[in-house]
Amino acid sequence: MKNFDVKKVLGLSEKEAIQRLKLEGFNELQASKKKNLYYIAFEVMKEPMFLLLLASGLIYLVLGDVQEALMLLSFVVIIIFITVYQERKTERALEALRDLSSPRALVLRDGQKKRIAGREVVREDILVLSEGDRVPADAVILWNANLSVDESLLTGESAPVRKSIWDGLVKFIRPGGDGQPFIYSSTLVIQGQAMAKVIAIGMNTEVGKIGKALQSIEQGKTLLQKETKVLVRNLATFGLLFCILVVVAYGLTRGNWLNGFLAGITLAMATLPEEFPVVLTIFLALGAWRMSQKQVLTRRVPAIETLGSATVLCVDKTGTITLNQMSIKKLYCKDGFYDVDKHKQNSLPESCHEFVEFSILASQSDPFDPMEKAFKNIGKEYLSNTEHLHDDWQLVQEYPLSKKLLALSHVWKSPDGKDFIIAAKGAPEAVAELCHLNQEEIRQLKERINLMASEGLRILGVARSRFRESHLPDHQHDFEFEFLGLAGFEDPIRQAVPQAVKECYSAGIRVIMITGDYPETAVNIAGQIGLSNIDEVITGLGLDSMDDSQLCERIKSCNIFARVVPEQKLRLVNALKKNGEIVAMTGDGVNDAPALKASHIGIAMGERGTDVAREASALVLVNDDFSSIVDAVKMGRRIYDNIKKAMAYILAIHVPIAGMSLIPVLFKWPLVLLPVHIVFLELIIDPACSIVFEAEPEEKDIMKRKPRKPSDPIFSGKIIGLSVLQGVGVLVIVFTVFAVAYFRGLSENEARALTFATMIVANLGLILTNRSWSRTIIATFRSKNSALWWVLGGAVFFLGLVLNFPFLRGLFHFEKLHFIDLLICFSAGIVSILWFELFKLIKMSRTASN
Repeated sequence: MKNFDVKKVLGLSEKEAIQRLKLEGFNELQASKKKNLYYIAFEVMKEPMFLLLLASGLIYLVLGDVQEALMLLSFVVIIIFITVYQERKTERALEALRDLSSPRALVLRDGQKKRIAGREVVREDILVLSEGDRVPADAVILWNANLSVDESLLTGESAPVRKSIWDGLVKFIRPGGDGQPFIYSSTLVIQGQAMAKVIAIGMNTEVGKIGKALQSIEQGKTLLQKETKVLVRNLATFGLLFCILVVVAYGLTRGNWLNGFLAGITLAMATLPEEFPVVLTIFLALGAWRMSQKQVLTRRVPAIETLGSATVLCVDKTGTITLNQMSIKKLYCKDGFYDVDKHKQNSLPESCHEFVEFSILASQSDPFDPMEKAFKNIGKEYLSNTEHLHDDWQLVQEYPLSKKLLALSHVWKSPDGKDFIIAAKGAPEAVAELCHLNQEEIRQLKERINLMASEGLRILGVARSRFRESHLPDHQHDFEFEFLGLAGFEDPIRQAVPQAVKECYSAGIRVIMITGDYPETAVNIAGQIGLSNIDEVITGLGLDSMDDSQLCERIKSCNIFARVVPEQKLRLVNALKKNGEIVAMTGDGVNDAPALKASHIGIAMGERGTDVAREASALVLVNDDFSSIVDAVKMGRRIYDNIKKAMAYILAIHVPIAGMSLIPVLFKWPLVLLPVHIVFLELIIDPACSIVFEAEPEEKDIMKRKPRKPSDPIFSGKIIGLSVLQGVGVLVIVFTVFAVAYFRGLSENEARALTFATMIVANLGLILTNRSWSRTIIATFRSKNSALWWVLGGAVFFLGLVLNFPFLRGLFHFEKLHFIDLLICFSAGIVSILWFELFKLIKMSRTASN
């Protein structure tokens, strides 16, 4: 509105906002419906394992064995319960990720600026918008400065439209055309700043009216999923063929086709690796959630795979390596340098008063930018109650920064003055250009800039002008500026960064620092964080002078790029990719989006990043901290490691189950494993592979390995070979236990009980030994994993129930085992995995000797 006073606006109170949120709901479009219990149950019923279980139950009903049939069918309920639990856990993780990934909004609440999730914006909230922001709701503009908005999402017109201030009379207008006082949800602020009052949220916005729906996180087919699909298909085909072979062989040799079907179904259940897709779904979803706990939001799940392959991290200096908490350390004014830190107790020299005065005039009245805050703070500290602070002056016009000129100007009018007063600030070169300095003055200025930059300071120049004409010019260059001086800002590095850089180097990951600051400043910061090869620096001008082949060669050794503009990041990414690097790139601005999208792992800033940058990225750093990137790499490697461990375990345990389902048929022995036994084993296998291995901590050497090659398959020949050998080892022991028991004259049920108990112990041994392929079982006991003990304890407890309660023994076709029998089972189960533990020890001793 024309008479809108920015300083007096308070916005809604938190209490009012909460009441509106309860009354009108969240500011979000209709999302897909949650899966209810019936839908999940139906999905389970379509699974091959469920159909096989159902078929077994029906066959037992046909055979008249009602107890066996009811027990198998009761397991269906248990499987549905486990599936619902896992599904809801995955959904909760994805819902949390969607909440985090929704556009952020800056609003005024109780007179204070507050950044909230876009879905929490309510009607009559006051939005604070600036360049690069995604508008969170339909709103009317109360104040703006050079506001232009891209409304192409709604209108199809690519050219941005200028906005005006609402006069309090104009009714709501649909999108399209210049000069409107309305802005619309999901459109993009291209230029300028504004304050606007929300008039519609959620489905009542223009974008809501045309049926736009919030999409859930899309999970495309990853390399892991494709590889697993092929393996599952091959194993399922193998199991189906053997199932048919067993049915036919059993029926022809023994004449009992119903038992033949049972034997065939048992073998199919034993060989069907339905756990693989479960592992991928849960590991990737919960892995993304775990990463969000490390202040890293995963927007694209394939990034989790790629993280373990990253060879280069390209990071911004400001806010990522440093705290982005600027304070003025040194000033250069007419009489020379003034060190603020050394003269805290002294007053500011008179020669610097005018410099500080115009630096404040060139900033926002209520600044959000940390450098502008620093100007305001030094003014409060040194110039309070002087004629140099002008709270009663009126801002008439702003000349914004542009790609061609990295400086801005504010035009002011005093209550009693006839002339316009102009304050300019920006990059020293740009301010020098505005002041039309001669060559000698520019040379002297560069010397002072280099001196301040060598101390790691970020530098801005300030200038002033006076204008007497009635009509202001179109460009800043048309004013006659006088150069006032330089301000050197200190932005301390984050405490954890040096250690994080050290971890990157030990993990075989190169770190490249990209900054818009001077080379001297960049080198100073690089030295503080322990960056390697800090003597070589390439500037933005240097980049422009190189062709692509020259850049590809220079970038192999250069780790510092200074005075770089966002558009040049794309060239850096492409050059690194041409050199075969797997690139992670950070960015926060609208112009960073192409580089973020082109890199293998685009990383947007959560605090100071624009929504456009977030949308183009694979990851978002919630706290903008470089060490969070390193944590993400570590977490990505851990997730990939644990997926391999779970897959290896699944492959290993299916070998003895399939073997003991097939061998008795071939030897015309009694069936050892019946469908109920397979289901019991699955009730251990499912939580083990999906919960125990997912919760497994990272290996100690995880950040001392070289990055994984993206082309390396998870199922390499070595992994498959060792997994199958583990399974064969268990099969040999379990088969031996059954053969000895059977030929010693033990009853069929007693031999089966002995064999099954041995297989349970061996199964638990496989879980323990696959927790790590580089450490022994005893060593892994030091690693905390509460899920492991629940699974181990639950398996032993229920096995005890089955072996000791007559009713359950009857259902499982067992006989009672004595203490010596249990001792044999335990010893045989341990022996079955002992060779792999010896293999680890030999491998560890060879590694230590090298």
